[in-house]
Amino acid sequence: MNGLVIKNTGSWYLVKTEEGKSIECKIKGNFRLKGIRSTNPVAVGDRVKIETNKEGSAFIYEIEERKNYIIRRSSNLSKESHIIAANIDQAFLVITANYPKTHTTFIDRFLATAEAYRIPVQLIINKTDLYDKDDWELTEGIRYLYTTIGYNCYLVSTKTGEGLEQIKELLKGKITLFSGNSGVGKSTLINTILPELNLKTGSISASYHKGMHTTTFSEMFSLPDGGYIIDTPGVKGFGTIDFLPEEVAHFFPEIFQISHNCRFNNCTHRHEPGCAVLAALEEHLISESRYNSYLSIIDDNTDGKYRTGY
Repeated sequence: MNGLVIKNTGSWYLVKTEEGKSIECKIKGNFRLKGIRSTNPVAVGDRVKIETNKEGSAFIYEIEERKNYIIRRSSNLSKESHIIAANIDQAFLVITANYPKTHTTFIDRFLATAEAYRIPVQLIINKTDLYDKDDWELTEGIRYLYTTIGYNCYLVSTKTGEGLEQIKELLKGKITLFSGNSGVGKSTLINTILPELNLKTGSISASYHKGMHTTTFSEMFSLPDGGYIIDTPGVKGFGTIDFLPEEVAHFFPEIFQISHNCRFNNCTHRHEPGCAVLAALEEHLISESRYNSYLSIIDDNTDGKYRTGY
């Protein structure tokens, strides 16, 4: 029997069959021994084969080949990865200029991972109704930086309704991953798009301006005009995994484009003579924050460290 994994609760997976029935499933005992290094060998969005048992539950015994997936380093196990979701048409990275502030390093790490697995990303700048003058200056800076590189940015407020119709249009007929730091308003945004869900939402710490985790497990929700939303737990940091130092530049489009003009083919863009990237950095043609994010990913994958503050 074939099905789609629509929820992961740690040890159990909820699978929607082709007949539209939802069945609770576990992974067959020997499944984990097939060289899968992630903490969750089966992810939301996976298309799987299951066999039912007398109790009414079932076992997952095979995963169909994935179109793509998005993965991050597990925060507590530096050598382990965590697959956030599989078979995605696009990702919405929900960010905020304040309440809490999303750091560009986090944005860049997510974008680089999405580039690596060929997943288009839209940046959703949320909670615009709360912004003061300084927040708007930061917002305009973020919009300019990322639209210049080629990423679409949308201003959104669930309070005023700003940008919501655009978001709904983008969702039609597609499987869309929603991701972001804790507290950026992912669940509130999804509740506004699908009010019948009534997902749990959290408040922001007044002293630290950081969010609390309210979504515990990843889950897919069907959309009335076709497609699905994948809601994922908020994360503090986004650790990249399995990037070779020489390929990291490929996942920063503006760095990759300029790197063709470097004197050496194996240029690391750190100290080499004739490096076109360093020259572009000096001329402010490449953002310093993006370049620093590029270096941080190389360092993480070289020394094996993962700093959750990113």
